[in-house]
Formats: sequence, C-alpha cells, structure tokens
Amino acid sequence: MTVIAHPLATVPQGELIARAEADPLRPRFHFVSPAGWLNDPNGVSQWNGTYHLFYQYNPEGAFHHQIQWGHAISTDLVTWKDVPVALEPSAGPDAEGCWSGVLVNDGGTPTLVYSGRLGEQELPCVAVGTPDLLNWTKISDNPVIAGPPAGVEVTAYRDHCVWREGTKWRQLIGSGIRERGGTAFLYESDDLRSWDYIGPLFIGDAAHGDPVDTDWTGTMWECVDLFRAGGGSLGAAAEEGSPDVLVFSAWDNGDTRHSLYWTGRYAGDSFEPAALHRLDYGGRFFYAPQSFQDESGRRVMFGWMQEGRSDEAMVEAGWSGVMSLPRTVTVAKDGSLCFAPVPEVEQLRRDHRSVVAQVLTDASFLLDSKFSGNQLDLELDLQLQTGAVFKLGILASVELNDSGRAREETIIELACSTDGSAAGTLRLDRTRSSLDSEVDVEDKFGPVSMPEGRVHLRVIVDRSAVEIFANGVAMTGRIYPTLGGKSVTLTAEGTAELVRFDAWDMADSQQESRTLFP
Repeated sequence: MTVIAHPLATVPQGELIARAEADPLRPRFHFVSPAGWLNDPNGVSQWNGTYHLFYQYNPEGAFHHQIQWGHAISTDLVTWKDVPVALEPSAGPDAEGCWSGVLVNDGGTPTLVYSGRLGEQELPCVAVGTPDLLNWTKISDNPVIAGPPAGVEVTAYRDHCVWREGTKWRQLIGSGIRERGGTAFLYESDDLRSWDYIGPLFIGDAAHGDPVDTDWTGTMWECVDLFRAGGGSLGAAAEEGSPDVLVFSAWDNGDTRHSLYWTGRYAGDSFEPAALHRLDYGGRFFYAPQSFQDESGRRVMFGWMQEGRSDEAMVEAGWSGVMSLPRTVTVAKDGSLCFAPVPEVEQLRRDHRSVVAQVLTDASFLLDSKFSGNQLDLELDLQLQTGAVFKLGILASVELNDSGRAREETIIELACSTDGSAAGTLRLDRTRSSLDSEVDVEDKFGPVSMPEGRVHLRVIVDRSAVEIFANGVAMTGRIYPTLGGKSVTLTAEGTAELVRFDAWDMADSQQESRTLFP
C-alpha cells in the first residue's frame, strides 16, 4: 500500500474525534474508525452469532503509522459497536505494526494469523483470544515462519488466507516473484505454529498486459483470499456451478492498483485458473477485500474504500478510509461472481418515495426536491433501447455553470450497445463531482450484460462514499463535493423506459459517541 508520512506532531485524541465528526464528507452509515486512519478489513467473521470486523487502524491520525487492529462488533452487519483494540505493536516481530490477517477457529480457540512488521519485512505471527474475542495474547514463538521461501527473490511478502483442510491447516501468503509476477505461497501445518512450505499456488505474469490496464495483475498480490463460491469446502469434490475463487489485490512498488479474481479449480497443491475478472470497477476504491461464510451459509465480503483526496486534506480532516458496506457474493450463470449489498442494509431505509414509470426519449430533468439527499438508497429497473444512454445524476448542486448544468454533479451512466447485443457499459463520471482540483476524478467504467436492454441498478450514496450495483457487477467510488449539492437528475439519450424508481433516505448507523481505543 502507499504509505503516508506522519506529521511531526499528533493531534490530541479529543480534537481528532471532533474534527472527524465535523467533516460533512464523512460517511454516516458506512463503518469508519472513530477517527484517524483505517485501511484493510481483517478477521471478518461471525462467531457465536456476533459479527466481528477487525481493521487496520492508526488512532494517532489520518496517516499510515504503527498500525493496530481496530475491532468492532455487530449483530446485524449494519450497526457497529467499537470495542478495544485487538492487537497493537509490541517488542518483537511486530514492533512497527500489526498488519493484515485473518481469524480462524482452532478447536474452539479464536486465533489470529497476521503479518508483524519490523524493519523492511512483514512475517507471519499468531495471537490467541478469549472466548468473547475481546482480549488477545501473542504467542511466544512469533514469527511462526522465519521468512520468504529460500532462494526466491520476492517483491513483498505479507497478508494471509488460512483454512482447515482435512486434518491439516493450510495458509496462503501474498507475495510476488521478481521479474515474474504476483503469487500466493502455500504452506501447511498441524497446529498453526509450525509451517511447512509447499510452493507457489499459482504465479501471475506481470509482463502480460500494460500496467495501466484495469486487469493488470501487478508485481505482488496483496490480501489473497481463496474460497469455493456457491457453497462447499476447499479441497472437497467439486460441484457444477461452484468454482474456486482466488481473490487478490494487484500491487506494484507501493502502488495499490485494483482487486481482481481468478475463477478456476484448486486441487492438491495448485490452482488451475479458468478466467480472470475485475472484482469491482472502482479500482483502488474497493481494495484489499476479505470475505467469510456466515452462519447462514452466505459468502459476505468487505473492502477498503480508499480516499481520493490529498494526504494533507486527510490529516486536516482527522480521518481517512471507509469500510464498504458488506456485500453478498454469489455465482452468475457464466461462472463469474455477482455482488449485492446484504439485505440487512435495508433496515436503514427511511421515507420511501418513487418516480412514476415512464418512457424517456432524449430527455433530461431535475427530480423534485423530495428526492434530494446525500444519504440515499436508489433502486431502478430500466429497459434501454439499442444505442440508448441513461444517466443518473447525484449530489447535483443548485449553482449552475455557463452551460446551464450543475456546477457539481456525479453521473452514473448506463449505455446499451449499438449492435443489438446484450453488451453494455457502466460508467462513473466524476469530472464535475467537485470544484476541488486536487481530488481524484479519474473515469471509472466496465462492461455489464444487458439482456434485451434490461438493467437493475442500485446506487447507495453516503456523503463521500458511493457504491453502485448493476446486474450483479459492482463499482465503488469516492466523491468530494464542495457546494453541498443534494439534487438528483435523470437523462436519456435515445429511449430508456423507467420501469421502476424507488428512493429512500438512509439513517445514520452509528448513533453512539465514538471512542478511540486504547
């Protein structure tokens, strides 16, 4: 990840929280740390009915330094309660940071496997917890692996995926082999303490494609996550419609690029890839995802929504980083993955209103002010004619530019192919999202299947955070309006039938006063 140098002086914690809570761009129903810095989700899980969200955390300020494991708990995946920090740096192999990892159930004992940071390396460490997962003790044998595989020149070596397979534990550690590409090294253990190196599970090819491509696989794979989609266990007999999935975040020399996944088949000590996919069209704005299977059997995933504003702006605001809403992961008919917000998110919906069904042809209009808001859940069903383009504008300002358009507005665009096929495009246009010239406004786009021009679109807006879902594909972004605009607009180029348009305000999910731990 890109490391932000920390200021010479830190801000008192009370002031830091006050700054963060006063920022109008700070999301109100996505999980954010009480203040300071947040990055990767860690140890996401459900334990005895309670959901646990650990995360990379610096309570000193909005910069990456001396990373701890923040911890929050929930019974519904929506309302989260801060609890004391789970891990913090101490003398030994994690003296400079407790970096990313996972939670596993070791015969009833909650156990964390994480990367301890010391000097210029990160090595695997283990901590065991009390039954309530609120107190953790690092084992004396850390690090449990002394270093990367001998004789291999790696680009980096960190982050963990750990699972039980038969009578053994297996572990993947994200890495990269210099002059080759990203990889995940496979290990095996009887007890989570002593590990035998098996070999690289699969090696990517960094020479394939252009580094600017949205599906370039990078020189190192961060936050690897291996699971069987659609049910079933890794290593068990494969079932039709249940591909094995290898998720990773493409990294290159400190630059966080994007999250990708391979579908294929894991067997024995290797992974045979079938196809490479983009996990989220927002690129780095849905990074370092981690998933788990909850007690109902759902595969649930979180990702880190990075900031798109300057380091200085983050430090001044007193906070950085947003956790995505939890999303379900299912399998599409073509074997790729489908994503949707967990249904529990709908608990936050308030004040339902709708737009009457209608056909729009070369039309553009501003919706009534009752549809306005900066905390919204919008759900649409559309049918686009061949070559039609539909645009949904959010956070549009009242102030207009010389062309008569809102000075600030973020556009979600759906374009149907001109050849009559099911191919279409989803685009997030942020070129007018902010008058702040320093924020990220890079174009985000990707293909979406539109059979007979039909699209189910859901757009969730939480101040500076936006999550978009169109026929199962996801796009995550960050936007930083300066004028306080809340209007919603609709535009059709060609003919688009608006079959359904439902809108809700979204309530805050964290009502209680936040506390910086420890």
